[in-house]
Amino acid sequence: MVRHYGMFQFKEGITSAQIDTCFREMKGMVGQIPGLLDMEHGPYESSEGMNDGFTHGFLMTFDSAANRDAYLPHPEHERVRDIVVPCLARVVVFDFEV
Repeated sequence: MVRHYGMFQFKEGITSAQIDTCFREMKGMVGQIPGLLDMEHGPYESSEGMNDGFTHGFLMTFDSAANRDAYLPHPEHERVRDIVVPCLARVVVFDFEV
C-alpha cells in the first residue's frame, strides 16, 4: 500500500465553507478513482507548534504504487485539484509505502 500524505496552508481569506468544500471534494474521489481506498483529513491539533504555518493535513491510502501513479493524471483528480489548489498558499505532499 501507499500512503499519500499532504499538508495545506490555505490563503488568507479562505472561509471555513471553502475549506469544507475542498475536503469534501477530495474525499469524494474515494470510490471514483481505482485503488484509492480511503481519505482522511483534519486541522492541525497540537500544542507542539511544529506545523510551520500549515493548518490542515490529509492522508490517502492507495492499494498500490501503480494506482497512486494512475491517480495523478486521472480526470477526477484533475477536476478536484482545480477546486483545491486556488485556495492554497502552500502545500507539501509526501508519499511512502507501507
